Amino acid sequence: MHKSLPSRLSTLTLGVATAMFAQVAMANDTPSMTAQTITVTANSSVRDNLQEDSVYIEDYTPAQQASHLSDFLDVVPGVTIGGSSSINQRIRVRGLDDTNLKVTIDGARQEGPLFYHMGDVTIDPDLLKQAEVAVGNNSVTLGNDALGGGVAFETVDAADLLKPGQKIGAKLKTSYASNNDELLTSATVYGAPSDNVDLLAYYGKRDTDSGEDGDGRELFEDSKGENILLKAGAYLADDHRVGASFSRTEKKGTFPYRPDFPSLPNTRGPDVIPQEIKRDTYTLDHNFNPANSLIDVDTTVYQTETHILRDSNDVGNFDFDAKVKTTGVKVENTSVIDTATGRHKLIAGAEHYKKESEMARDGSATANDDANNTSVYLEDQWQMGKLTLTPGVRYDRYKSPEFVAGGSTYDNVVGALAASYEIAPRTQVFASYTQLFNGPDLGQAVFNSNGEGLYVNNDLKPEEGYNSEVGVATTLRGLTLADDALQLSAKYFRSNIENYQQFMRTGSRPGRFGIDCETGEIGGDCQGMFNSDEDYKIDGVELAANYSTRDFGMGLSYSRARSEGDKTGNSIPSVSGGSADSGDRYMVNLNYDPNDMVGLGWRSTYVASITDNQGETKPSYDVHDVYMNYAPRQLDGVTATVGVYNLFDETYASHSSRLDITNDASTDFEMGRNIKASLTYQF
Repeated sequence: MHKSLPSRLSTLTLGVATAMFAQVAMANDTPSMTAQTITVTANSSVRDNLQEDSVYIEDYTPAQQASHLSDFLDVVPGVTIGGSSSINQRIRVRGLDDTNLKVTIDGARQEGPLFYHMGDVTIDPDLLKQAEVAVGNNSVTLGNDALGGGVAFETVDAADLLKPGQKIGAKLKTSYASNNDELLTSATVYGAPSDNVDLLAYYGKRDTDSGEDGDGRELFEDSKGENILLKAGAYLADDHRVGASFSRTEKKGTFPYRPDFPSLPNTRGPDVIPQEIKRDTYTLDHNFNPANSLIDVDTTVYQTETHILRDSNDVGNFDFDAKVKTTGVKVENTSVIDTATGRHKLIAGAEHYKKESEMARDGSATANDDANNTSVYLEDQWQMGKLTLTPGVRYDRYKSPEFVAGGSTYDNVVGALAASYEIAPRTQVFASYTQLFNGPDLGQAVFNSNGEGLYVNNDLKPEEGYNSEVGVATTLRGLTLADDALQLSAKYFRSNIENYQQFMRTGSRPGRFGIDCETGEIGGDCQGMFNSDEDYKIDGVELAANYSTRDFGMGLSYSRARSEGDKTGNSIPSVSGGSADSGDRYMVNLNYDPNDMVGLGWRSTYVASITDNQGETKPSYDVHDVYMNYAPRQLDGVTATVGVYNLFDETYASHSSRLDITNDASTDFEMGRNIKASLTYQF
């Protein structure tokens, strides 16, 4: 049985809900909207990139109370989020997790694995304004280490919050969730002291207790989180803009030793131990855009460090310290050239980054390793009337980690070609083919030991292959009303991955075999990376339909991905326990805004059962969310939101999370029914 609702939530929820319903009943105004809410495909663009989706956080209603990436990224067909814990959230795009995705925060790469029992994306949704998703790698500009595509998170800017003519402002927010007693409080101060300068400072706290799944089982997490964001920007002249930012997400508390096994007993020590997880990201950026079409240069210098401290024996001191740091610079210029044969949009860029891992036990350094990559690329978006061709080429020079692949260097050239054709007004067909390259990643920081107990695979090959895609997208207007729109899109894709890299570690559990430290053969006391002898193919489809009017929106989507080896037929192995096959996924979104004060919404998700490569069937599940926004005219700048998430208290685990149908303790169950209420005041 779930915990009784605390009085502070009851008071807030009932008060907000009563005011909302009263306002709906009394409103006799002509319906109007101030902003269109996002439905399913999250603002899929037909004009610029047919293979990218964007989620604008403030516009997508459920995300206004988001505490987990699944609260908003799941709306993009082909994207799922595994891991129910805040330190175990894992992004999967077409079945490939974040170790095979390019993930950036404000342009800064987030590279390198810490521990395969936890996620690698450490960010609080309250910092974000937008998340751009490249569903599949369809361009040489995306870069290496992006077999499945990429996710680019953007934090909020002062310009996003300032009203016309406003010099200084502030935003205060508080929210509460019933299932895990989660309390969020945050404050943002922003301003433009002059026409050339903008500043922003954000601070937020998120306190969380253990929640429960639909059957009342405890989901172990007791933590306090702090988030900081500082930003500054200035126009030095009409042609130059410089900016700097710092963001931090920090989480302290007690978590399961293995976060993806929330209830599994730990045979080596306490089940739940004190841990601290922190990510710091620094960026410097510069844009030079003179009054001509040939030069528009963006430069970003960045450093990101993700850090985990653990009290492995729960004795009052952090005896385990691991971190991954990425430092890099990227320069990209965009030129627009009109010729007799059409318009060319040339994108030329160069990037260099270095990723380093460190690990220490009991205060002494026991592991250090690094890898670096240098790349240059050129892409031409050549528009000839209704036809657009986009060829591209990229060169990468990648130096591998010393204790993974012996410091081997790989030189690689990949190409890409995309095409789209407007077969009717606002209707385009498109296709793309992109070669893939991914050098050996850093070894997991928690297992690094400067060669001791590691098998260094000097013959490790880089992952290669291709991603291909075909589709159609159209927008129909004026179907029932003068201002309505229906967006339709359909995609079929195939990704082929050769030399898939797998991590094999030692252990006493049945079915776990180490590697011979000298020969690299299966069976021994070492652990390390090796190439699968199978080529894996991932096939899938993504369908989406969005209908919108001035005050109503409806979205439908369907997606599926299937992976299969060319020899055994098994799907891509997943070290995190989640399935590389995402299953048939259906989503329905409804939103209704009867006036500029009230917004109502419903989201339903159904995922069909799948059978994994061990012959086990993961059961189907369906989840429903309902929510309401209220912005009273009498209180300018105030917005209240109340919602019930997992409305029918479904007991389930995402197919992208660890799931063991024979042992509930080994399953990462999602949270049961959760009532959330939030209040925001912006002035």
